[in-house]
Amino acid sequence: MELDALILRAEEWLRHDPDAEDRRELASLIAARSAELADRFAGPLHFGTAGLRGVLGAGESRMNLAVVRRTSAGLARYLAESVPEARARGVVVGYDGRRKSREFAEATASVLVAAGFRVQLAERLCPTPIVAFAVRELACAAGVMVTASHNPPEYNGYKVYADNGAQIVPPWDAGIAAAILASPAADEVPTAPFAEALASGRIVTFGSELDRRYLAAVLALVPPHGEGRALPIVYTPLHGVGLPLFRAALEIAGFSSIRVVDEQAEPDGDFPTVAFPNPEEPGALDLALTLARTTDAALILANDPDADRLAAVVRARDGRMVQLTGNEVGVLLGHSALEQDLRLANSVPALVVTTIVSSPQLLAIAAALGAESATTLTGFKWIANHALAREASGNARFVFGYEEALGYCLGTVVRDKDGISAALALATLAADLHARGQTLLDELERIARRYGLYLSHQRSLQFPGALGAERMARLMGRLRDAPPTRLGRFEVTTLVDCARSTRRERGDCERSIAYPKSDVLIFELAEGHRVISRPSGTEPKLKIYYDVREPLAAEESLADATTRAHSTISELDLAMVALIGEP
Repeated sequence: MELDALILRAEEWLRHDPDAEDRRELASLIAARSAELADRFAGPLHFGTAGLRGVLGAGESRMNLAVVRRTSAGLARYLAESVPEARARGVVVGYDGRRKSREFAEATASVLVAAGFRVQLAERLCPTPIVAFAVRELACAAGVMVTASHNPPEYNGYKVYADNGAQIVPPWDAGIAAAILASPAADEVPTAPFAEALASGRIVTFGSELDRRYLAAVLALVPPHGEGRALPIVYTPLHGVGLPLFRAALEIAGFSSIRVVDEQAEPDGDFPTVAFPNPEEPGALDLALTLARTTDAALILANDPDADRLAAVVRARDGRMVQLTGNEVGVLLGHSALEQDLRLANSVPALVVTTIVSSPQLLAIAAALGAESATTLTGFKWIANHALAREASGNARFVFGYEEALGYCLGTVVRDKDGISAALALATLAADLHARGQTLLDELERIARRYGLYLSHQRSLQFPGALGAERMARLMGRLRDAPPTRLGRFEVTTLVDCARSTRRERGDCERSIAYPKSDVLIFELAEGHRVISRPSGTEPKLKIYYDVREPLAAEESLADATTRAHSTISELDLAMVALIGEP
């Protein structure tokens, strides 16, 4: 779009922007005829995977008060038209410690109240899992969590839950998006004065009592007090909101030796000690590692800033601190949940659910233990909603779900990823092993020897700039229309195309599959290996996932089998990069 046209759009937005600070910022850009206007007005901020997420700032393509008001108006309209008794049931609204989270939450509440909705508002900063829990616990029609999870400090977001307590899926997402587009300009959206709504009871706050109910529910998911609860643990919330509930859960469960990284203990939206507040990122756990070494801790647990993800680091027998991958934590927790379920001898089989880019190891474990398993598209909205549908059919009980990006769900207490309950479950497993002189690493080896060694790796190829998305689309189209027959020395035995909802095995006709349409290609290879390619939904990246399986002979060392698996991943990676070419 030409600069003069951009300025006209920006001036129209400016006339209706209710935030004085944003108006000053935008007026300055207009006066300077800044090229940055092209990015600020690249189109409305997309309402997609569970809501909005974007950089803070003025303009239709940023996260700001104007966007939040129009989004809340669209949400109110959709709920009123689509969810029975939505106004009376109300909406849960929570917020974390990021910049402007509280302001956006109060704005959301004000719009909803003006539209006739009862609002249950968090009385203080809260983790995302609490909002997911509160939707069902308080019998509300929907939930909103203001957070950008583990994104950089300049981001914020608006995450929406359906009345079943899970992240929204079709038709909710498209319906809300359409209602947002039909919303009036931000200064024309009706709002109720916040203080008056609070005083009149149209906004009711929740806090300590709901926390107690949440803690009781998650504590019931793990075995009661056992041995090893003196296990020395270091914890960091990464300047987020996880500490109060983490500490309460573990102390009630009997853990007596918890050290917190003081520099990261309090919520701080600037995240001053980390470059990127994601526990997967290099350097994010440096302070926790230093504290663990000085205190001889056996385990580090870390939540991301809104406490829906969990990272873990384990002290090996030789003293090294080894960070577990999301797949390793998922397999540990999933295997433990299945074994615990077997001991209960339930008549309905247990169900575990993972995503297509998570390790297939848990699926193999479930099959060996006589349990049900399923895979879904990437994203916890698919995991939770699939699990609920299977439970509703009466032929399975959901006990665990995970995605490799550090997200875990134990049962249906929270119908989304929950870093607090996952931390409690992993600490409990580590404590039980500690009482027997073992570690989580020993447990992973035991699992590998019984079910096979699985190793996973991810590569991200950057495609920045305005043409990046087009280049990724062309690459995916080429892989889809002319798929490879071999990758390295391995034959491609099956191609699964989620965009076309098809599965084609070598020499067979195409068959339909049940996945919702998504731009994902899965290459299943001989000897049980797998390669997956997909564009990121939030970043200009083409993501490639490698999963290899190596049998582990009884007399073979785990190190030797792991080296062989790494060699196979390297071979597959070289083949894929050669096939795709450099970005």
